[in-house]
Amino acid sequence: MASLSYERAREELVAVVQRLEAGSVPLEDSLALWERGEALAQRCQTWLDDARARLAAVAQDESAD
Repeated sequence: MASLSYERAREELVAVVQRLEAGSVPLEDSLALWERGEALAQRCQTWLDDARARLAAVAQDESAD
């Protein structure tokens, strides 16, 4: 999971959501998909948080110059 790019994690998350919303997945598979979706959502959030921190650091460095 840690090696997934933001784009790949988001694409997979969208696919998971579409499968769950279709409603044709057995309950046990739905639970596994939900867990995968939660992990993917967390991965995406981590990517976004890291990007915000990097941008803030660059902005702070530029304002210090």
